[in-house]
Amino acid sequence: MADTSPTPTDSGDAVIVARGVRKHYGAIHAVDGVDLDVRSGELFGLIGHNGAGKSTMFKMMLGLIPATAGEIRIDGAVVGGGNFRAVRRSVGYLPENVVLYDNLTGLETLQFFARLKAAPLADCTPALERVGLAHAAKRRVREYSKGMRQRLGFAQALLGKPRILFLDEPTTGLDPEAIRGFYAILRQLKSEGVTMVITSHILAEIQERVDRLAIMTAGKVQASGTVQALREEMDLPLWFSVHVASEDFDAVRSALGHLPVIAIEARDDHVAVQCRRESKMAVIEALAGLDGRVRDLTVREPSLEDVFFGFSD
Repeated sequence: MADTSPTPTDSGDAVIVARGVRKHYGAIHAVDGVDLDVRSGELFGLIGHNGAGKSTMFKMMLGLIPATAGEIRIDGAVVGGGNFRAVRRSVGYLPENVVLYDNLTGLETLQFFARLKAAPLADCTPALERVGLAHAAKRRVREYSKGMRQRLGFAQALLGKPRILFLDEPTTGLDPEAIRGFYAILRQLKSEGVTMVITSHILAEIQERVDRLAIMTAGKVQASGTVQALREEMDLPLWFSVHVASEDFDAVRSALGHLPVIAIEARDDHVAVQCRRESKMAVIEALAGLDGRVRDLTVREPSLEDVFFGFSD
């Protein structure tokens, strides 16, 4: 598929700006010419296959590894420059693989990180409460489950009230209730103006939650925008599920026979209709003319997974 890398938008309101960023390890181009803007106060998704360059981009944006070429600015400061140290204190980071000291308690772990960040020790207990670990504050981390360790890692990322958060596969090991609680915290942070960048392999989990996202493949950004904008750019077909009595299946076929639909299939108690986006209203109008035979109608937009595979194949 041809490269459809987007042209960066006006970065006037962007907190994170990357231009021409590359990271090469010999002949391996882990990141290969990435341009990216993340706007103030948005939840921005970064998705891609394993090895696409997402975690490498995170580490460069955090100043943990240097870029081979290009420039990254965080809150106006060049990453790695003289002013970046002060900005770095306003950044929180949850890595994909959380490594903690097993012999420390949950509270001692946060106190350790608070000292490293020069954050108030008084913030540690509220951080544990926020992620639902107040009951385990005095338990050794060795006794924590994987999900509890993940929540403790999230708590350390929140220390110091960061204005920018990098969250690399943050829901790994979390059960559904904990995932719901995690995104509730993100909504609250967003309302407070915190800018967040998140990666996730669970695309259904983030498709209705991110403001915008970028799709990375082989070290490049193939496309970026809102989920709906990417759906429209890919022009992926829609699916209608038309619920009618079995004796009315032929009536549905007849009503749609003059339209350029892609497929019409009888399935148990409904008729599945696939069509291009531009035919959507014509299909709805044709079905509305069936004089009450249609009992129910649902339209399925392409999922983020559909969009992702469309751009990355």
